[in-house]
Amino acid sequence: MSARSARKRKHATPLAAALAAALLVSLTACSSTKTSGGDGGEVELVTSGKLKTCTHLPYTPFQFRQGKKIVGFDVDLVDLVAKDLDVTQEIVDTPFEGIQSGEDLNAGKCDLAAAGMTITPVRAKNLDFSAPYCDATQALLVKKGRSVTSLKDLEGEKLGVQQSTTGEEYARKHAKDVTAVQFEDLGLLLTAVKTGQVRAGINDNGVLYDYAKKNPDTEVTQEFDTGERYGIGVRRGNDALRKQIDRTIKKAKADGRYDTLYKKWFGTEPKK
Repeated sequence: MSARSARKRKHATPLAAALAAALLVSLTACSSTKTSGGDGGEVELVTSGKLKTCTHLPYTPFQFRQGKKIVGFDVDLVDLVAKDLDVTQEIVDTPFEGIQSGEDLNAGKCDLAAAGMTITPVRAKNLDFSAPYCDATQALLVKKGRSVTSLKDLEGEKLGVQQSTTGEEYARKHAKDVTAVQFEDLGLLLTAVKTGQVRAGINDNGVLYDYAKKNPDTEVTQEFDTGERYGIGVRRGNDALRKQIDRTIKKAKADGRYDTLYKKWFGTEPKK
């Protein structure tokens, strides 16, 4: 071997090592574990023994912190899926934009997204949804005593909206001459209504009624018939997991477990 060849090989070694390291990281990031689904098929999971759920906290009563635990209706529902897969649920709190865009699922941050998320045509292009598991509509939350019963009453006023939500979209289309103030999460939006930073807030009826029940100085004064339905999201093409979610929810509705969970978190039986 010539001295020149030796020098070439010596200089190439660090590059080769770097490429090998990058390849190892890539393979590790894309690794997955298979577990048996309810139909005898295989469901691929990001982490062995875990069903990782992306959500955006808080969204009471669907997902929120209670002491050191994360609890809620969606949490209990996904626990049923995890049980059928013989794994445990692990929750990942992440910004909602990364959830609805499908980016978190594509990056392997989680296996599914359960975030009180309405099924919409735009979102359905980014991720695949389970069958609908809960109905919702938009509503208006205000401080008690304020004469706000419609969006028209808010002309010239500030309306709180949560970014990247169907409530924000509805307000953009229907709240004329209203200043929309955007908040990153529901908790900040609710605080803004309670402290008077905004005249009212718009969001899904379930979370607003739950808040008003616990905060009697606020009230829900109007609902808007948007006909929304929630779905659990998975990465596009992940049919095995999506079908398992559908099987679990269908079974839970048939044997009464779904009704039990619904009453636990909403205080009433679901409408049939």
